[in-house]
Amino acid sequence: MSLEAIVSQYGLPALFVGAGVEGETVVMLGGMLVHRGLLSFWPAILAASLGSLTADQLFFLIGRRLRSWPLVERTRHRPAFKRARQTFERYPTGFILLFRFLYGLRTISPMAIGTTDVPATRFLALNALAALIWGTLFITLGYWFGQGIQTVFGRARHYEYVLAFVAGIAAVVLLVLHIARRRHNRRGDALPSRREGA
Repeated sequence: MSLEAIVSQYGLPALFVGAGVEGETVVMLGGMLVHRGLLSFWPAILAASLGSLTADQLFFLIGRRLRSWPLVERTRHRPAFKRARQTFERYPTGFILLFRFLYGLRTISPMAIGTTDVPATRFLALNALAALIWGTLFITLGYWFGQGIQTVFGRARHYEYVLAFVAGIAAVVLLVLHIARRRHNRRGDALPSRREGA
């Protein structure tokens, strides 16, 4: 089976899962596939948005219904969780709309918000709007990036090498971000008074 056939058959479900588990990198790759004509623009946006929304709602429900669960109890003591709660309490609407764009807070924020008294219907409505904006933005960015790749590499039929190249770059970027986050967390652990006062 060709790559085109695989993506055509499984592309949208893969984009749905990848958007919820990984995030922006997968969605931008989805945008590149839209540019290649392997996925349609609006269905790709819908799949990415729903994947992100589903993951967020799951974490929200964990925070709301399983507050005494050991995983939630451990998570509540993490600096990022406290930071998310504090930011939400200051800017509840803005934070729900923007947390998925904030580095280091995207995954933990829905769980933190779930431990507050915000109505579940309000969170769902605002989160759905934010997910749609997020999905549209990163599918579009991936589409534009695909245009740039095509300009550089030309209209090669065997574009698997291009996708492998982009995936390699994405892996390096993710590794660098992971290392930077670990260093940031170590600095934060070394300076608890500064973190708590922020």
